[in-house]
Amino acid sequence: MKRLKALVVDDEPLARERLSRLLQEADCAVVGELSDGQALLQWLKQPQELDVIFLDIQMPGPNGMEVLAEAPSCPPVVFVTAHSTYAVRAFELAAADYLLKPVFEDRLAKCLQRLRQNLVRPLNPSELKTLLPPPVRFPIRAGDGEIFMELDLITHFELQDDHVWACRGMNRYVTRWTTLSEVEQAFPDDGMLRIQRHLLLRPKMVRGIRPATVGRVKVMIAPKVELTVSRAMTPRMRAYLRTEPD
Repeated sequence: MKRLKALVVDDEPLARERLSRLLQEADCAVVGELSDGQALLQWLKQPQELDVIFLDIQMPGPNGMEVLAEAPSCPPVVFVTAHSTYAVRAFELAAADYLLKPVFEDRLAKCLQRLRQNLVRPLNPSELKTLLPPPVRFPIRAGDGEIFMELDLITHFELQDDHVWACRGMNRYVTRWTTLSEVEQAFPDDGMLRIQRHLLLRPKMVRGIRPATVGRVKVMIAPKVELTVSRAMTPRMRAYLRTEPD
């Protein structure tokens, strides 16, 4: 029986450790564990002997499928997700496979059997893009009407004078919302951080970080545009960006 070489990519340490342990118990060689999409993209740039990537879809920064769609080449992939919608999309592609969290031994065994029988092949970029969900959009005011803005273009939201403004760097657009809590409820999976009472940041849009006053940092979200993170939220901001304290 072929011993598969596997890479595990998941931002949740416990989920990553559990899957790696199950794979080793199933006589697979886990050649690496990664925690985000950027690390995977760097890993794929180096020639590696690999049979399969077990890939979490929802991770900080670019999600798993977005990374694969940009990768020059990639081995077969098994999508690991807590969201059945992604699983259905993966299942519709006969060449793909998926595991729903939490992963159990019997389902993993069936997946490994398919891999050993070469029933899971690498997906090309066009196939991967069919798995990507449509862009998330929301309305902003424009004259007497509204137009729709893609969430991925927005760096942060700001509460001012009982109105929530969607900000794209220095550009600001007024929305229907009147509280930042409404924005958080509208996009529960985006990972936004309330860095000030009136500021809601999308951390994946942060380009840089530097110290501010004692116990605080500033994050750069666009050229010459910085936001100050509150003292209470600075540790969480650092943890998200995986930076070392000064």
